[in-house]
Amino acid sequence: MILSRAKPASAEGGKKSASGREIPKLEDFIKKRDYTGAVTLLEFNDASSNSTEIDLWIAYCYFHLGDHARAAKIYENFLKKESKPPNLPTYLACCYFFLGMYPECEKILSQAPDSSLKTRILFHLCHKMNDDKKLKAYHQKLEDVVEDQLSLASIHYLRAHYQQAIDIYKKVLLNNSEGSRKLEEADSTLHLLAMFKKSRDYFALNVYVALCYYKLDYYDAAQEVLQVYLQRYPDSAIAINLKACNHFRLYNGNAAQAEMKQLTEKLSGSCNFGNDLIKHNMVVFRGGEGALQVLPNLVDVLPEARLNLVIYYLRQDEIHDAYELIKDLEPTVPQEYILKGIVNAVIGQETGSRDNIKTAEQFFHLVGSSSSECDTIPGRQSMASCFFLYRQFEEVLVYLRSIKTYFSNEDSFNLNYAQAQTAAGYYKEAEEAFLVVRNEKYKNDYTYISLLAYCYIMNKKSQLAWELYLKMDTSAESFSLLQLIANNCYKVGEFWYAAKAFDMLERMDPTPEHWEGKRGACCGTFQYVVVEKLPKELLPEIIQLLRNTSNSQVEQIIRVMRKWGKENRIVC
Repeated sequence: MILSRAKPASAEGGKKSASGREIPKLEDFIKKRDYTGAVTLLEFNDASSNSTEIDLWIAYCYFHLGDHARAAKIYENFLKKESKPPNLPTYLACCYFFLGMYPECEKILSQAPDSSLKTRILFHLCHKMNDDKKLKAYHQKLEDVVEDQLSLASIHYLRAHYQQAIDIYKKVLLNNSEGSRKLEEADSTLHLLAMFKKSRDYFALNVYVALCYYKLDYYDAAQEVLQVYLQRYPDSAIAINLKACNHFRLYNGNAAQAEMKQLTEKLSGSCNFGNDLIKHNMVVFRGGEGALQVLPNLVDVLPEARLNLVIYYLRQDEIHDAYELIKDLEPTVPQEYILKGIVNAVIGQETGSRDNIKTAEQFFHLVGSSSSECDTIPGRQSMASCFFLYRQFEEVLVYLRSIKTYFSNEDSFNLNYAQAQTAAGYYKEAEEAFLVVRNEKYKNDYTYISLLAYCYIMNKKSQLAWELYLKMDTSAESFSLLQLIANNCYKVGEFWYAAKAFDMLERMDPTPEHWEGKRGACCGTFQYVVVEKLPKELLPEIIQLLRNTSNSQVEQIIRVMRKWGKENRIVC
C-alpha cells in the first residue's frame, strides 16, 4: 500500500554472522507479518547506515503495527528535508486518516501528486466527512482494478450495503481466480461460501466476506468462512476478534472472552494493531463492565463506541446522558436510526414531549419499511415499535409474533409482547408472557405490576391481583393499584375483591365515591352468596367491611344481611 515490498532492507542482508547463521532478511519478516521483528532489524541496520530507505521501511512497519502516530512522525520529519519521495504526502495522509485527523489528511493530500492511492483516500475521506456529492465524483474515478474495487466494497460495507460488498468480492474472485466458471454459477450462499474457501488467491477476502455475513446476522456462515483464514493466519487480530464476536452472538460473553484471550495478552506487549477495537469489544462482552473507563475515549474513534455508550446509559436509566450523546448524530445505518429512535421514545415518554415521540416514530418506520430491512429481525422490531407508539396494537402483534421464536428467553421482548397483548385484549396470552419475565428490575416496575394485575382480573384471578397489592409498600403506586383493582374487579363482577379494595381506599381517603363503590361491591358480594356463587361463610366478613364505615346507610344494609344469615343459620 505504501512502499514496494520487493527490495530488501540492505544489500548486505545475505551475509552470514560469525556463528554461521544467516542474518534474516527484511522481506522474510514482512512475509510473516512480523512487523515488530522487522522494526528491530531495521533499527539495528539504521544505527550503522542512516539510510533514508530504512527510515521509510520503519514507518511502513509502524503503520502496519497500528502505531499510526509514530509512522506519521517519521513522515513529517521527511517533509522537512529537501530530498524526499514524491508520494510522501500520500503516505502521511494515510496515517492522518487512520488517526481520524480528516482535515489534516485533506490538506496534506493537496500537496500529493495524483495517484490511484490518493483517489482511494479521498474517496474514503468524503465518506467520513459525509460529503456525498464529492463521494460520487471520486466513485466515478475508481478503475476496474482490484485495489479500487476493494475500496468500493469497503464503502458499501461502511454504509451497511453488505450484499453489494459481497458481490464485489465475488467479482474479484471471478476475475482473478481459477475455476471462475464454477464461481459464476455460485448464486446461493452455500455455493459462494465453498468458492471463497477454495480460492487460493486474495486470501483476505475470507475475512471481508465473514464480516459481511456477520453484519447480515449469518453468524454460522461467517464462522465457517473465517475459519479458513484462521487456519493459515492463526494470530490475525482482526480474524480472532471477529471469531470472538461470532461466539458472543452464537453463545455468550464468556465464550467471546475465551476466544479473545490471546489478543488481550498481547495488549501489554508490542502489538498495537486493533487495541482500541479489542478494548471496546471486551466492554461489550463483559456486559458493559468498564464502559465509562473505555468507551468515552473511543467515541470519535470507533462508530460503535458512541452507540454502545448510549446503550450503557440507557441500561443505567441515565436517559438524559444518552440523549445528549446521540441527539446530534446524523444516522446513516439502520443501527443508528434504531438507537436514536429508542432514545427519543424513552425521553419522549419521560418528559411527555410529543416531538421526541414523533421523531422516534419516523426513525422506526424508516427502518421497518425499508426494502433492505423490512424482512430482517431488527426491521420487524422497528415496525412493531412504530405501531406501538401509534397505539395500533394488533399491528404490533403481527410483527412480534413473526419473530417470537427468536426471543422466547428475552425478558425485554416478553415484556413488550405482554403489553401489546394486554392492550389488544388478549389477557390470557398477556398473563403468560408477563410470567416468563425473570428480570427483577422489570418485575418491580409499576407498569409490570399494574398490567399483570389487570390481566389477572380479566382472567378471573382477582385473588392474585390482590396478592400483588399486599406485597407492595405503602406509596402513591400502591394507591393507584388499589384503584385499578377496585374499579376493574367491580367492572367484571369480581365483587369481593372490589369490596376489599374499596374498603382500603375508603380508609385512606374517605370520599363519597369510595363509599359508594364499597357499598355496591358489598351488595354484589352478598348477592353472590345468596345464589351460592360464593360461600356463605363470607357473610360475616362482608358485614365487618361495612362496619368500617360510619354512614347512615350501613345499619340498614347490615340488618338485611343479618336477617338472611339468621334464616340460613349463619352466625354474623
